[in-house]
Amino acid sequence: MSLLVRVNLILAIVFAAGLGMMLALNRGMLLENAHRQAMDQAELMMLSARAAREYTSDNVAPLLQDKLQDHFLPETVPAFAATRIFERLRKELPRYTYKEATLNPTNPEDRAADWEADVVRHFRNFPAMEEWSLERETPEGTMLVLARPIRVDNASCLLCHSRPQVAPAAFRARYGDANGYGWQVGEIIGSQIVSVPATVPQELANRLLREFVVLAAGTMLAVFAAVDIALVLFVIRPLRRMTAVADAVSMGADNAAEFESRGAGEIVALGAAFNRMRRSLEKAMQMLAR
Repeated sequence: MSLLVRVNLILAIVFAAGLGMMLALNRGMLLENAHRQAMDQAELMMLSARAAREYTSDNVAPLLQDKLQDHFLPETVPAFAATRIFERLRKELPRYTYKEATLNPTNPEDRAADWEADVVRHFRNFPAMEEWSLERETPEGTMLVLARPIRVDNASCLLCHSRPQVAPAAFRARYGDANGYGWQVGEIIGSQIVSVPATVPQELANRLLREFVVLAAGTMLAVFAAVDIALVLFVIRPLRRMTAVADAVSMGADNAAEFESRGAGEIVALGAAFNRMRRSLEKAMQMLAR
């Protein structure tokens, strides 16, 4: 096995061992960072939905309030605005889902599922809590969930949700008199819920790991190339020339050129010592010939 092959083999073993240790140490950190990034994205989408709710409640609904008696306008409903804004955001992030889960909703589509109802009741039991992150198991796999409570903070909501008798006629004609009434100011009536599959941060972490491996492999190949070039130029070629001179001398060639040794370093010192040994050997042979 040549010197070049041995050096490359040693470098490959060291690289593989180091890469394995780095992957083992960094995978957990990358997964944690990816999980945090996924939840930060969920929180940003949650804040966008909340901003849409507040803008609709404070700016849009008052402008159209007079028209609600004759025509129901869903654009005046904060939940409608938040849901539509999130649908636009999902074009960029399709794996995130959003729901305004409500225990007693006007729109049946907003009715809380069993686990969503548990989230709402949790906020009711801990009214000071403003946000809750949790994981839940589903038939499709683990889901990461970010939830925030929905409170009746504005008395204007009671115009439609206090009693059926005071709700606009167009509102009652659309949704009836059975659901979405009896709300009170300060009551937690539902929860904003953003969900994302746990595979999203896992896939992100795996992608970062692949990119790291590719970068590390490219760096190692560059190191291999640099080491190989240095070995060939400064070690292997001088040793081959020295070997050629030694072979010629051993075959009795008197006119074999000396090994050229210029500069400094171990190989140059070895070449100089080889030339001295050759001259000493030639002098010894000449003395024996007399």
